[in-house]
Amino acid sequence: MVLKLYSFERSTCGQRVPFEFVSIDAMKGEHKAPEFLKHQPFGQVPYIDDDGFILYESRAITRYICDKYPNQGNNLIPTELKAKALFEQAASNESFNFDPFCSAAVFEMVFKPALGLVPDKAVADGFATKLDAKLDVYDKILSTQKYLGGDEVTLADLSHLPYGTLFGVAGYDLLTSGKKPNVTRWWKDLQSRPSWQAVAGGIKSTA
Repeated sequence: MVLKLYSFERSTCGQRVPFEFVSIDAMKGEHKAPEFLKHQPFGQVPYIDDDGFILYESRAITRYICDKYPNQGNNLIPTELKAKALFEQAASNESFNFDPFCSAAVFEMVFKPALGLVPDKAVADGFATKLDAKLDVYDKILSTQKYLGGDEVTLADLSHLPYGTLFGVAGYDLLTSGKKPNVTRWWKDLQSRPSWQAVAGGIKSTA
């Protein structure tokens, strides 16, 4: 049975996950429907159904897929002890030093208008300023290695793509301006990957 992804097309978290796509209409509140809540009790997207195995939270899903299909494509989660530790360090950086600030700015400037709400640019700018300081550290890390966990791309790098891309849509060029040259080099590398290009315009079934 093909793994099924339940999400909506523009979901930033859903963009982290491949395979057969089952569209959920968030504007109609389908993610809050009782049937959906049986599988995702928080009423958020995405979740997967892998032949009856239900799993939600995009980072957990992507790790599961990497572990289930270790010989398909790049090995995005290292297995050697020290390399795995550096991957976990990089993944924590994405979760705690990038996503909270980037996603908050995107919510203000992209999601609020889409929902008919009034964005607060001052609030978004405040989050962007905090992210700017974090990216200074990223630039130092990336001055000595190609990716955040070393010289091989990992899931930790790719997890930046959904919200990082919308950060540009929100009107911020911290990732692309070249003022942090190592960050810009890294970012262009990630965005040029065929796997990202396949979902950047919206999620479609890949099965």
